[in-house]
Amino acid sequence: MSQQQMNNNTSSSNIPVSERYWTLVDKADKKFSKIRDLPYYERNRYDTYFYKVFKVYTQLWKFQQENRQKLVEAGLKRWEIGEIASRIGQLYYGQYMRTSEASYLSEAYIFYEAILTREYFKEGSFQDFNLANKQLRFLARFLMVCLVLNRREMVHQLVNQLKMLVDECKRTFQDTDFKEWKLVVQEIVRFLKADTAFMNIRPLRYSLVLDPHPDVLPHVAAPVARKNLRLRDAVLSSYHHNEVKFSELTLDTFRMLQCLEWEPSGSFYLSAGGKSGQNGALGSSRINHSQDIADPTLPPNPRKAVLYRPSLTHFIAVSLKPVNRYFLQFVVLGPFRLLLASIMLLLVANES
Repeated sequence: MSQQQMNNNTSSSNIPVSERYWTLVDKADKKFSKIRDLPYYERNRYDTYFYKVFKVYTQLWKFQQENRQKLVEAGLKRWEIGEIASRIGQLYYGQYMRTSEASYLSEAYIFYEAILTREYFKEGSFQDFNLANKQLRFLARFLMVCLVLNRREMVHQLVNQLKMLVDECKRTFQDTDFKEWKLVVQEIVRFLKADTAFMNIRPLRYSLVLDPHPDVLPHVAAPVARKNLRLRDAVLSSYHHNEVKFSELTLDTFRMLQCLEWEPSGSFYLSAGGKSGQNGALGSSRINHSQDIADPTLPPNPRKAVLYRPSLTHFIAVSLKPVNRYFLQFVVLGPFRLLLASIMLLLVANES
């Protein structure tokens, strides 16, 4: 080790643990604010940002684990630990939306479930309006992850918790009507009611357990077959005044999103969720569920951009691709309404 490194280590060890922690928190907050509102549909453009932000949050999470007792003595609150875990879950979910890699979605579930199990946001939430809002936002984000993962038992558990929390907040904070959160509850209830017919039947994702292997499917006749077309990208967009939706995910795009993914072999039938470590820690001993959902024998999922009620210029900006791609667009006209459900299937010719 060089003399300069030794001096740096000595100087950092002289800084109080709490001060080093809050410096890391400030650094992580600044980087997170830069990536939080970036659009999901920018494919590989923001990968570098993601890894930089994720690296900082990994350092922050590890630091608070290793120095938990000292930080608690210095005033660290449980909800602050939950805030870090929630940010990491948001990063994972955002990267799933950009890449369609199922392992990111699984990791988001693990962190969110740990927050729920350890009740990071519960203590003092009915005395602190801001903390109550943090818990509401966390439940809504976790609901979205569970919906996409088809964890229906957890979805219903979260919906019940969300209802009870909104009701309790209305009683506790009478100066605020929580109108937006009442609408969120109405949205998810309506969404689940409309999707009931699809529950517990079979996964919408292409399943090697239930569907024929791609190798045995009929081949496309020449000359199209010679192009070796593969589905690489899809833009899912719907536009209707009163669509069934949760947040910005409509029922149509929710179903199509799953239809354009592979079902991890057998995972649809697993009822157990992720397990967190003791004292709320997500340590190296936890089960790595990304291995359960990432099947190396399956092709990568097509990348998808999900747009809710986009303007024409927004839609065109997302849709524009190099000329080396083939474009199909479907416009669905429903009775008594105009539903623009534009699905762009961008088939990339295999050059090999």
